[in-house]
Amino acid sequence: MYEREVVLNELAQGLRPMSWGVEWFEGLTAEEQSVALWDLSGYCMQAGATVEDGPASVRLAGLRPTHTPAVLITRGRLMMEQLVKIINLPQDERVKAFRLLVALLAIADQRRRERHCADGCSHAWHQLGTAK
Repeated sequence: MYEREVVLNELAQGLRPMSWGVEWFEGLTAEEQSVALWDLSGYCMQAGATVEDGPASVRLAGLRPTHTPAVLITRGRLMMEQLVKIINLPQDERVKAFRLLVALLAIADQRRRERHCADGCSHAWHQLGTAK
């Protein structure tokens, strides 16, 4: 796995604090931030995120329901369409988008772990917190 993949998955799994993640994200170039947001959205879809995960992800991210990313994730019908809108928000909304997508991944991936990986799996990102 690449460093960015590891960082994003560690954040979603609670292996790194969000404050650290926000600082890491803010240190990226605008292009690198875009890539990180695209990666996160892809991981969310891969983990099976649903529109129903929106409200919980807003709460977990610590966003107000009126923040633009929160409105987009909770009021849309098609998950991928809403994720693209969130990724393409202006620069001043990117940290909120980042926090929201990490929270969405955390929720969807936890559900996937419980349903499909409870007896173990070979997903490299699910092995991050285990001793080597």
